[in-house]
Amino acid sequence: MERLKGKVALVTGGARGIGEGIVRRFVSEGASVMVSDVLEAEGQGLATELGASAAFVKHDVTSRASWDAAIAATEATFGKLDCLVNNAGVIVFKRLDDLSEAEMRRIIDVNLMGTMIGCQAAIPALERAGGGSIVNMSSADGISGANSLTAYCASKFGVRGFTKALALELGHRGIRVNSIHPGGIMTPMANPTNIPRELYDRGYWIYPAQRSGSPSDIGAAAAYLASDDAQYCIGTELSVDGGLNAGHYYMTMPGAPTDPNA
Repeated sequence: MERLKGKVALVTGGARGIGEGIVRRFVSEGASVMVSDVLEAEGQGLATELGASAAFVKHDVTSRASWDAAIAATEATFGKLDCLVNNAGVIVFKRLDDLSEAEMRRIIDVNLMGTMIGCQAAIPALERAGGGSIVNMSSADGISGANSLTAYCASKFGVRGFTKALALELGHRGIRVNSIHPGGIMTPMANPTNIPRELYDRGYWIYPAQRSGSPSDIGAAAAYLASDDAQYCIGTELSVDGGLNAGHYYMTMPGAPTDPNA
């Protein structure tokens, strides 16, 4: 299937994890992709592996000048910009008591401000292309709260609300804006100690899916939202979270899962 044939996308944080999953899926669907990241070796390596359909640009999403350069590089390399995927993000697992002001500001700057600045910078290029789509990466933690993630939740709730407001502003200008809400995706950021999957998945027994997800799951969701199949999706929030936000279990009642660690 080549649902993205002829389209050009810029994917931030595209060097590894969820971003890499998105890049690989977009290329497989026929798109040309600019891989944007601060991880130069990993990003360039991925672009080289994927060949003529991909290129890499070093990109700090907190800088408007860096955004302008990344968008200019995309248009210079591939001729236009049809889709922006704001995927770059950072996470810190700490109680609010223990978060430094610098850590809180970094989380907001990358996750929320980076998304806002990026959308603002991309609008002219998307309009030059005749319209297109923006996919913003929120989180399951942008729908419900989570301990150890106060600042992260704040940033992702912000992305969720920003997406809906921007969808109203840009929908009638031919640019669709939607958000994805991953939950429990096994990536270097979510699994920094590199726990083996068989052990990592044990922590997800309270999910209906009974396991963690993969970057390819988010790649599939992003490809749908970027494609013409999603032409009537505007301000949509797409949860890809193994059922995490579907509800909660009453563990003493019928229908609840059994703790495999017990």
